[in-house]
Amino acid sequence: MLMDHPQDMDAVLKKAEVLIEALPYIQKFNRKIIVVKYGGSAMSNDELKKNVIQDCTLLKLVGFKPIIVHGGGKEISRWVSKASSKEPEFVNGLRVTDAETMEIAEMVLNKVNKSLVSMVQELGVNAAGISGKDGGLLHVEKKYSNGQDIGFVGDVTKVDPKIIYDLLEKDFLPIIAPIGMDDQYQTYNINADDAACAIAKAVGADKLVFLTDIEGLYKDINDKSTFISRLSASQAEELIGSGVIGGGMLPKISNCTSAIKNGVNRVHILDGRIAHCLLLEIFTNQGIGTAIVKDEEMND
Repeated sequence: MLMDHPQDMDAVLKKAEVLIEALPYIQKFNRKIIVVKYGGSAMSNDELKKNVIQDCTLLKLVGFKPIIVHGGGKEISRWVSKASSKEPEFVNGLRVTDAETMEIAEMVLNKVNKSLVSMVQELGVNAAGISGKDGGLLHVEKKYSNGQDIGFVGDVTKVDPKIIYDLLEKDFLPIIAPIGMDDQYQTYNINADDAACAIAKAVGADKLVFLTDIEGLYKDINDKSTFISRLSASQAEELIGSGVIGGGMLPKISNCTSAIKNGVNRVHILDGRIAHCLLLEIFTNQGIGTAIVKDEEMND
């Protein structure tokens, strides 16, 4: 095909460069498991939701084995307010979950789960939506927040990944809602970050990706020049110990370091508000978020 203008050829060559840049990453991570924790603003914005699902589907089609673990917090809060006279209540970032709220949460998470399945199916990839109850995937015990009873909130004590392996073997993209059961088969809501971390450790994921509402980590949140694009698990723990990391990021970074110490090769913290952030982080030399790696990989 003849090009009308030289700039048209430049645009085509730039596309080729992008594909070539992605090639070594596609080779390196072929058949590797990547767990994507999906929530926040990227879930409440239809355009961003479409981008995330496109990214995960593309990862699947180029040979990765993606697993999506999703939240649904904003949608749950909306339905709790709508279906009852209660206002959503949180203690240390965890939703206080009585029996009525648990019922609503499970209903909403199931609705979110199946909508994500539909989006993946629409792109021509087989997806299967499950919760942690299916196949005994997520076993929990009651979680307390600083000794306070916060209801049906579960702490993951055991993961049986057989159902995930079965789905991956049959070429499905698993999409998992963070709900589990205890010894008495009582249903519990699980923090989606905790669920994603537990699943990533259990399946020996090569990557665990958190889609968040921040760009990544900063040494000083008020100074954009202090952005941290890469750090080791030990360095992350030092930042926690020194008080640099606090608030809502504290449990997230603790999950990251725990994952690294338990076999996950790399954890990424990405701004889910950026279109196609997943592809930009994984398939480009620079990346756009913060990567936490094993101590011995810092010089690689």
